[in-house]
Amino acid sequence: MAILTIAGALFEFLCDLIYNITTTSIHSTVQELVFEAVLKQELAFFDSRKPGELVSHITTSTNKMSEILSQELSYLMWYISRFAFLMFFMVNQSWKMLLLTWMGLPICWVIAEFTGNFQQSISRELQNALGEANQVATETFSHIKTVKSFANEDGETEKYRCRLDDIYRLNKMESGAYAFSMWSSTLSSLAMKVCVLYYGGILVTRGGISSGDLVSFILYELQFSSAVESVMTSYPKVREAIGASEKSFEYLDRKPNLPPDGHLNPQHLDGCIEFKNVTFSYSGKSDNLVLKDVSFKLKPGRITALVGSNSTGKSTCVKLLERFYQPQAGEILLDGKPLHHYRDQYLHEKIAVVSQDCVLFARPIRENIKYGYEDASDEEMYAAARLAGAHGFITKLMNGYDTDAGERGGQVSGGQKQRIAIARALIRRPKILILDSATSDLDSQTEYLVTQALFQQIHCTVLLISRNMSVVEKADHIVVLGDGTVKEEGSHTELMAKGSFYTELVRTENKSFHRQEEQE
Repeated sequence: MAILTIAGALFEFLCDLIYNITTTSIHSTVQELVFEAVLKQELAFFDSRKPGELVSHITTSTNKMSEILSQELSYLMWYISRFAFLMFFMVNQSWKMLLLTWMGLPICWVIAEFTGNFQQSISRELQNALGEANQVATETFSHIKTVKSFANEDGETEKYRCRLDDIYRLNKMESGAYAFSMWSSTLSSLAMKVCVLYYGGILVTRGGISSGDLVSFILYELQFSSAVESVMTSYPKVREAIGASEKSFEYLDRKPNLPPDGHLNPQHLDGCIEFKNVTFSYSGKSDNLVLKDVSFKLKPGRITALVGSNSTGKSTCVKLLERFYQPQAGEILLDGKPLHHYRDQYLHEKIAVVSQDCVLFARPIRENIKYGYEDASDEEMYAAARLAGAHGFITKLMNGYDTDAGERGGQVSGGQKQRIAIARALIRRPKILILDSATSDLDSQTEYLVTQALFQQIHCTVLLISRNMSVVEKADHIVVLGDGTVKEEGSHTELMAKGSFYTELVRTENKSFHRQEEQE
């Protein structure tokens, strides 16, 4: 007995150690795979889903799955094995009483299946409710300036409280299901013991079995009932873990709605881009077209400005160039070949985009500039920052390039954030540079100096989108968009001579800028 006890304790230690290490590894792997699967989805996937819900499903759901399975699945496997061994010994004692025991198992299984299904559905709803609560918190903290500007702290708190009330309601239902599961498993186990004891007593009085066999069977049956009770308790919890993880595995199984990746990966790229009769709608329907049969060309080494009033499709052209969306008709050519024939990784290495709403990560400025290009040297980083007009103010910060940019770049001003974003694009030495209102937060003089430095020192294809016409007029070629179509194109002098759409746009924008300067 001493040897068996020591050996049993040793093997139990090894089994628990190996099992826990395995489940921890599985949890980390699943969480990583879910995160990777979500990142690989198309942009429209994120348009229809809230960040807080995605984070909740990636973290909370997988954590709950891991916690439950690491304990309950272990118990379930252990007691099922014990259940099988006990059946073998019990059939040798009395097959009649074992048959009586078996008759109660279907009832136990029905109860466990019912509570398991209920807890699985509740767990699924609970994870969705947690996702909604996380979304409220994430959205509130991400837009804290807007919340405080409108003094709506109480409103957001009330909104969050309503989400917590939903979680509380579901937790109560889940607790009720768990209590019912425990009560039914205990009652079923007790009823099984009473029936076996009663029927065993009848068999002893009739001489069917000896009293010693009855005592032995009852001892086995006590352990058997304990195993059944544990299985009935663990099974609904395993089903709960399945319900919590459904969304995560749905993301794993989801195939991104993306066109097949291209195969072109040329060593040399001129950077000639041509929009050829491009038609596009975000909804995919022809009754809400953003671009209608648009055609224009970006020549290598030249600056092409794209201008027009709001909602004319300027930023949409940028999104199509980045292959975030696909045109419904027409095609975009890069060096004479369709854009979708190029590898996505190759395109994003050769095309750099700086948008108006440029986002910095809560990391040092050094990491923000080298983002996606970590192998770059500090000399390359300094050169890019100087070209973007950012080196001067960065070196004056307390920690220089090691200064944390803060959440969404909150530790620097809007203009500084844009110059850091420009440096992040230039460090890659792109063949095609897209500036989508990239200097809108700079004052007129700084914007002019930064753009002049860019135009004079970079030698790549540049697509410029800006409302400042003093910057636009320096472009080699100007394309005017209106109502989703190309109204006219040419140089600043040629377009001004026509006295048409561009002339009116210049007058309107100049009045706006003069009015803004007077107010300042």
